Amino acid sequence: MSTLSWLKSSFSDAGGNNCMEVAADGSRIAIRESAEPDAVLTTDRTALRAFVVGVKDGRFDRLLNG
Repeated sequence: MSTLSWLKSSFSDAGGNNCMEVAADGSRIAIRESAEPDAVLTTDRTALRAFVVGVKDGRFDRLLNG
């Protein structure tokens, strides 16, 4: 996974150690936390799209309030 071109939001911490990063690896999407670059989660585009829709809809807000 080290050869992937990782992307992060322009809203991420300027120091680079508080960021969610994503990269495309063929049909898979890789996701990692910049503070733990060796811990990579992979998924497909359909599952990631469903997750993003859920986040936008507020379905995970309760996790932030606990």
